Amino acid sequence: MRTLIDPEAVCRIVDRRRGRPGDVIAILEDIHAEYNYLPMEALRIIASRTERSLVDLYGVATFYRGFSLEPRGRHLASVCMGTACHVRGSPTVLEKFVEQLGVAPGQTTVDRDFSLTTVNCLGACALGPIAVTDGEYHRNVRAGDVPRILDGVRREEQAGARGDDQRIFAVRVACPHCNRSLMSDEHLLDGHPMVRLTAAFDHQHGWLRLSSLYGDYRSESEFLVPAGAVVQCFCPHCHAELRSTRLCARCDAPMVSLLVRGAGVVQFCSRNGCKEHLLDLDAANH
Repeated sequence: MRTLIDPEAVCRIVDRRRGRPGDVIAILEDIHAEYNYLPMEALRIIASRTERSLVDLYGVATFYRGFSLEPRGRHLASVCMGTACHVRGSPTVLEKFVEQLGVAPGQTTVDRDFSLTTVNCLGACALGPIAVTDGEYHRNVRAGDVPRILDGVRREEQAGARGDDQRIFAVRVACPHCNRSLMSDEHLLDGHPMVRLTAAFDHQHGWLRLSSLYGDYRSESEFLVPAGAVVQCFCPHCHAELRSTRLCARCDAPMVSLLVRGAGVVQFCSRNGCKEHLLDLDAANH
């Protein structure tokens, strides 16, 4: 079953990005963030609006693994197939995921519950084989562990551990510049370490702590930030600004980009109060 799209919303996204450097990729990223895949109807609108061929758009969409032409499931399961994990048995782990879910890598279950993917390397070779479900790493996985891993995801969902939003789950992040952890183990929120950053706004400079639950917008800061204000975020270790090249699809403010343990990126809007965010576990492979 395909997602119904809003042609006017797609046109607004195209018009906002059109004519800027890298506009095609930015448009596709915004559409993917909105629908969790690239609907063919949206691609046709983009082609018409940008006067580019549908073949060219399809080529871009299939070149970058972060884009999907098929609807993705509520949960994402990934298996590392890098050399270290491969020699430790990741092919048998992948086979078990395929058997349990009934889909091949790159596909989504009929009930749209799970999407299954493979990644080339997660940057934690000593812990392989590694599988990731909704951003949670599972180390030294064996084929026999797969049913337990999938049952754990389903139990959390059924128990309502993620509240009304079934896409809320914990992630551990690092600085994309120095690769050092941004997790604050001494500050917990709902039992999970918070994300620690340095923030600057209106000549003020201090600490900023964010919930590490993807989809949760709670935060703590050293100074009061008015709603609608744009905040600059920096790594507390190397002090590099964590600004993405991507702009928010909702408000055009810069996005803040963090590494998800070497497996991809998580981005969120730098404007206080805006809830635009996205997670791409394939981004590290581009």
